This record gives sequence, structure tokens and C-alpha cells, in this order.
Amino acid sequence: MTRIWKCSGLRWDGGGPVLRWEGGARSALSWGKRVAFRVAEGSERRCVGARGNACPVGAGVAARGVGARCEECARLERAHSVAADTVADDPRPYRVYLAWFGPGLSKVGITAVERGSARLLEQGAVCFSWLGVGPLMAARRAEELLRAALGVPDRIPYAEKRAVRAALPPTEAERAAEPAELHARAVALDGWPESLAAQPFRPVDHVAAFGLATAPPAVAEVTELVPGGAVSGELVAAAGPDLHVATGGGGGVVVLDTRLMRGWELVPAGGDELSVPVRELRKAADHEQGGLF
Repeated sequence: MTRIWKCSGLRWDGGGPVLRWEGGARSALSWGKRVAFRVAEGSERRCVGARGNACPVGAGVAARGVGARCEECARLERAHSVAADTVADDPRPYRVYLAWFGPGLSKVGITAVERGSARLLEQGAVCFSWLGVGPLMAARRAEELLRAALGVPDRIPYAEKRAVRAALPPTEAERAAEPAELHARAVALDGWPESLAAQPFRPVDHVAAFGLATAPPAVAEVTELVPGGAVSGELVAAAGPDLHVATGGGGGVVVLDTRLMRGWELVPAGGDELSVPVRELRKAADHEQGGLF
């Protein structure tokens, strides 16, 4: 009997991408590794539940949704989320960071000190630097200050990140230029919280960690999975939740957002096949960040 696999998501462990599966299995990914799976025939995408608990009604969810949760489970998942600003009494120290995803595309955010740079890898940040460190509420105030004063968002759609990923400057120095300028403007702002210690600009470049230096540019992205649909090919890069897969038959490199895998019943696939809906990857010129550079 063919084993059914259910994806729990992509994580970055020890600096490398790892696919996790329900039941605790893990698949460490490396460049050149074969990615090959098919959505089980007749299956339906189901809610993955919230905070480690199964969805009580096993609700169906949309194939194109990256959350893979029904409305009620999504609400429960965010009920204790720092990212959703629903937690104010977390005693852990936090860092404010500046993340850069490509020309003209930067954001600010916060992450617990104990998490290190995992949050930046998970978001697909090409280059980043810490801005400050201190209590949660001070980090929150600094984040809001930067958003208001510099026009920097705290969220960027992944479609925009993918668009600029194919047009990155070739050297680390060039990639650090925009973040350096923005970092200098940020730490010079009036109103910086006193309990937040400013951090010097020390750029961390993820191009090598993501495999982007040697990978061919992506030409398309998967929009959804469908029953019976398959994805197979060679893994050439990964960034955030995205796998860059070189497909056969002259199809080029296709980006698969692994969040689309969650909630489906998956089985192994053979051959060289891409039989799920895809669309052409948008160009970087279509996603210029207004008001910053």
C-alpha cells in the first residue's frame, strides 16, 4: 500500500531547508536533490488545525490559500501570536531587524533573540542586519517608528519577493548598499525607545545559503496543487518557504511555495512531470517599492 504523506511545512534548521511531515519525519534538502510527489487522486485539501490540534470539523480549505486553515482555526492560531500583536507580556528579549529582499524592497520586523536568524531565513531575506535589541514593547515601538518615519512595511507579499529574487546584484557589497543606507537613517531617528539598544550595521548575506548564486533564474511559479497533479524535478535553490525546482521538458525552474502542500494527501511520484497549474513569474519592474529609494 502506498504511504500517504502530509506536509507540516518547510523549516530552516542549521541554516538549511528541511521539509517536515506529520508524524515527525523530516526530509533535509540539498541542491541537486530530487523533489517528486503527487497529490493523491480523489483527495481534498483539509484544514491543518491550530497550535498542534487537529481541526475539529476537518474543514475543506481553498487550494490557493497558503494558510491551509479554516477561518476558526486561523483565528485560534493567531490568538497568541507575537507577529499578530496579540501578546504584550512576553518577558524574552527581542531584536528589531532590517530585511532586504532585492532592489527597492526592504522591511522591518521583530524576532525573539533566542531564535537567532531563523526568522530571516524563513522569510527569504536576501540580506539583513539587526537594528536594536531590548524588551518586546520597546521593539514594537521601534518597529512602528520605522514604518511611519521611513515608509518601510512590516509585511511584503511573496509574489514581490520572488519578482526581485531573479534580479539581485552580483556581489555582497552591492547587496548590502541599500540596507546600509536605510540602517543609518533608522538609527538616527528621534524617538528611538530608550530601553532598546541600537545595533551596528553588520549585514548577513543569504545568497549562498539559499543557493541563488548558482541557480538558473526561475521562470514560473506554482499557483495551486490539484488532485492527481504532480511536481518533480531537481532542487536548485530555496528561499523562505519557496523551493526552486528545475523541471524536465524545457520547462525551466519553477518556484513551489511549500505552504501550498499543507493540507493535501501526498504520495511519491516518478518520472519528470509538472502537472499542476503554474503562471509566469512576474518581473521585478512590476513590484517597485514606493517611497523608499
